[in-house]
Amino acid sequence: MIKIIAEFCQNHNGNFDLLAKMVEAAARAGATHGKMQSIFADTVVFRPQFEEGLTQSDELKSIKRPYKEEYLRLKGLEISSNDTISFIQLCKDNGIIPMTTCFARSHTLELADLGFESIKVASYDCASFPLLRDLAKSFKEIIVSTGATYNDEVAHAASVLKGSNFSFLHCVTIYPTPLEHLNLARMEWLRSYSPVVGFSDHSKISETGLLASKAALALGAEIIERHFTLLPESETRDGPVSVNEHQLKELSDFAQLSQEERLYQIEQEFPEWECMIGVRNRKLSDAELLNRDYYRGRFASPRNESINGSRMIFNWEELSVYD
Repeated sequence: MIKIIAEFCQNHNGNFDLLAKMVEAAARAGATHGKMQSIFADTVVFRPQFEEGLTQSDELKSIKRPYKEEYLRLKGLEISSNDTISFIQLCKDNGIIPMTTCFARSHTLELADLGFESIKVASYDCASFPLLRDLAKSFKEIIVSTGATYNDEVAHAASVLKGSNFSFLHCVTIYPTPLEHLNLARMEWLRSYSPVVGFSDHSKISETGLLASKAALALGAEIIERHFTLLPESETRDGPVSVNEHQLKELSDFAQLSQEERLYQIEQEFPEWECMIGVRNRKLSDAELLNRDYYRGRFASPRNESINGSRMIFNWEELSVYD
């Protein structure tokens, strides 16, 4: 069975009642998983290079994302533990699997204790190997995006997760992603490390509709993750890359077709669809490298350390390392 993940991301704007309505709508539309994001502003790391950004010789070296603005924005998107428990139960009541994205090691056990059995790892954390190791011990299903990751990091992630129920998703960390940058052939490369592969779609719905997700399904994707919204495109940060209930239903119906029927339909709908296939062994674009630079290390787990056996200080835990 094809898995369709409705990614609620930031489209609830911190309003749990809206999130609840999103769960019900996604279930009606045929989603198999409903996914929130367990983001906590207190784990955002202050990094001075992103306060003003950096441009050298007219070339952008670091994006601008001031800490205080980002902290306040994310604080307003937090979902409480009690509401998270309600989210999990609501998903189950509507016949879909509750899932969340874990961004910091310190939240691993808490999310498992709240009741999640399925966990998502963002592509910027595919190389956060200690995090992967912790998640593998606590969750029955792990789905990892790989878009912002180098080949050797994907290979090492697979070795860390060996023995667990994990799947890899191809994605492109350009928001929104142009069709000609998709390189959907990358999914076949991922099959070297994961028997089940899929695609997390960040294409612009108002311009290219469901073409990217349909093409991925026509090429054999077994998982599709698509941002989902009930609000107009302009009312949420992720609106431009998010589908509505009607579009999610269309995607779910398309996924029920045989692969031959999918190929036929995508050829009829978009004869130039092969422009999305690209290459298996792609290079990260300049835009993706800039995003990787910012988002890797964006969150970290606070920890206490003792000095001389008594004094406690606050420090940050390094996540993206081989160990």
